[in-house]
Amino acid sequence: MGAVSLSYKGHRYPVEVISHCVWLYYRFPLSFREVEELMLERGIVVSYKTVRRWCAKVRAAVRRRAAPPAAPAW
Repeated sequence: MGAVSLSYKGHRYPVEVISHCVWLYYRFPLSFREVEELMLERGIVVSYKTVRRWCAKVRAAVRRRAAPPAAPAW
């Protein structure tokens, strides 16, 4: 499956930070607060609520991309 295209326009953080947070959450059994703590150890202050919003946005984009095409209305 190819990469999911997301718009990062208007985000406060760089794409690399957002992608890393989302990757950490989905790759390892971590909570949003644990991701927040890991990023703080790297010197990046990000709220667990922000991580939750990013993950929800990515999840929605993946679901839209994976959804079967709608049947034609004959």
